Amino acid sequence: MAIRPSPGPAAWDPFRHRAFTLLWAATVVSNIGTGMNTVGAGWLMTTLAPDPLTVALVQVATTAPAFLLALPSGALADIFDRRKLLLAVNAAMALVAAVLAVLVGLGRMNAVLLLCFTFLLGAGAAFITPAWLAIVPQLVPRAILGPAIALNSMGVNVSRAIGPAVAGALIVWLGFAAPFTGNALSFLVIVAALAWWRPAAAAGSALPAEGLGEALRNGLRYALHSAPLRAALVRGVAFFLSASAYWALLPVIAKTSLEGGASLYGVLMGCVGAGAVLGALLLPRVQPRLGPDGTVTVGSLLTALVLAAFSLIANPYAAAAASLLAGVSWIFVLSSLQVAAQLALPNWVRARGLSLFLTLFFGTMALGSVIWGLIASVHGVDEALLIAAGLALLTLAATWRVRVGQGEALDLAPSMHWPAPLVRLDTPQERGPVMTMIQYDIEPAAVATFLTLMAEQAQARRRLGAVHWWIMEDATAPGLYVEYFVEGTWLSHLRHHERVSGADRLLQGRIRALHRGPQPPLVRHLLAPPAVGPGTGGAVYGD
Repeated sequence: MAIRPSPGPAAWDPFRHRAFTLLWAATVVSNIGTGMNTVGAGWLMTTLAPDPLTVALVQVATTAPAFLLALPSGALADIFDRRKLLLAVNAAMALVAAVLAVLVGLGRMNAVLLLCFTFLLGAGAAFITPAWLAIVPQLVPRAILGPAIALNSMGVNVSRAIGPAVAGALIVWLGFAAPFTGNALSFLVIVAALAWWRPAAAAGSALPAEGLGEALRNGLRYALHSAPLRAALVRGVAFFLSASAYWALLPVIAKTSLEGGASLYGVLMGCVGAGAVLGALLLPRVQPRLGPDGTVTVGSLLTALVLAAFSLIANPYAAAAASLLAGVSWIFVLSSLQVAAQLALPNWVRARGLSLFLTLFFGTMALGSVIWGLIASVHGVDEALLIAAGLALLTLAATWRVRVGQGEALDLAPSMHWPAPLVRLDTPQERGPVMTMIQYDIEPAAVATFLTLMAEQAQARRRLGAVHWWIMEDATAPGLYVEYFVEGTWLSHLRHHERVSGADRLLQGRIRALHRGPQPPLVRHLLAPPAVGPGTGGAVYGD
């Protein structure tokens, strides 16, 4: 008898949680305001400085901060309280938007000022996006994280459809200041929602907060040595590079291939948004059957089909159907990759990992748009779309062994199973480097298994701050192995103690089971000599 896959969570289950529902609704309102601001700024610039390059700079000023500031904003979201950071930045953006609305209403706006205000609002959005993504696991249980992220993406697409339409109507009825005023008010809605939300207090740390530079280094080190996160990033780059083709070329498709105007372009964009909403509703049914990796694969194949179809279609109705399918495939891939990235990250580095995902997303989309625009200019739009479809299939084959969703079964919460290190020295936290040595006694028959597990252990040590790692066998005592790793400071080692996860504990338990003898492996901590005063030559740390 065939066993049916267990049904996954329903698409609407996250709305059973009041905090998620309120913040989701407030975010939709805020995104509608952002869409109104974007359209208002674009139209206003056409009256202030109608040069095409200047008008295009509005979009640059909106999106460039997301690429430039995503990584430091992710680090700040991990260092500081995320709710307070979101409150402060949204309040500041409300003030900036209000000043912009007043200046426009008074007729005191010019092209340079408009670009400056647009950049400031874009920078604010860049600072809050990683924090918004990082708080989603605080709003819903882990089991419905996928539908929650899909609903967030659906909200973005709904806002993208509503905001521009509302902005156009307001400009006609009330004048250019109206969409900017609406944007300022939308920020107040989200400030009110954040002021209402009171998340459960997280376990605090007795250690001082990381500095910005240290937080960035630790975040990049974690990403480099986390196989589940790397998989999401690699598959994301492979997909976005091809998928950027229809986002970049859709206006040209509407105008040249379909011989339509702005209204047809708006309809096609609306179909993409509707497809994204449909994809969000289908995802809870599809993903339990296909798994996250299978869902990304199906979404990538559908995207290749859409790109090829756009190169052949000459009928607006068929183009609308292709746009609908594009939205479905987009949400299948984007939501699955975001969930995979979320589940690959512990809370202490979550915003940094997600900010890296955002940086690669915006960077790849921008690079892809330039590439497909150049190819279309030289060889034609249809040829560019066919090449993009072929690249989608090629990158899918090239990344076939990179499996998305490896973090689903991992317990990344702090295990706190390491005892506090016993030291007789009054050790300053900034003293370093620090070497930790662990001695194992392994039966000859278990050496191969031991070394395989130690390769996993090496990645875990490096994720949590080790800058060097080795495993050595004692030349005089076969089977006696010494693992040692180096960290920058004693404070870094203390943070390592706090961040060891449940998954790390399981791995260390499997290694401990191979150790001979009743006593646990011997652990030693070695510190570099303290710095010597001026004129004495200084401390010697080695090469």
